[in-house]
Amino acid sequence: MSPAIWKPNVTVAAVVERDGRFLLVEEETDDGLRFNQPAGHLDEGESLVAACVRETLEETAYAFEPTALVGVYQWPRPRNENEGDITYLRFAFAGKVGGSDTARPLDVGIVRAVWMTPDEIAAVAARHRSPLVWQCVQDYLAGRRFPLDLIRHHG
Repeated sequence: MSPAIWKPNVTVAAVVERDGRFLLVEEETDDGLRFNQPAGHLDEGESLVAACVRETLEETAYAFEPTALVGVYQWPRPRNENEGDITYLRFAFAGKVGGSDTARPLDVGIVRAVWMTPDEIAAVAARHRSPLVWQCVQDYLAGRRFPLDLIRHHG
């Protein structure tokens, strides 16, 4: 049997701030209810920007318009007995949302979309899906913004 080929899981996340509050989702995980930015995996053939737009809509019912790249994050998740080693490569995008489509059902596992202040987000750090949740907020608040054309999609 050949050894398994290691590859990171590519994910996207939306960092959305409005009136001093950030859009997060509360979601069911194997570790209980956790908070995360609207986020998810890149699908085959999809651009990173398109993936972020899709994931935000599916998880929050908000149409997301990315305006900048906040950062690229590599996180080797601590070993899980069920899944082994997993490294996430997250592309976090800043942007804005319009109104919410209240009739749209949220993705399976998403309990709710919620707007939280940075202090509220920090207060629930033990319930973050990963350390990247708070890092993305901190980087956004520090003014980290890179142009979207930094990312090239040839598809």
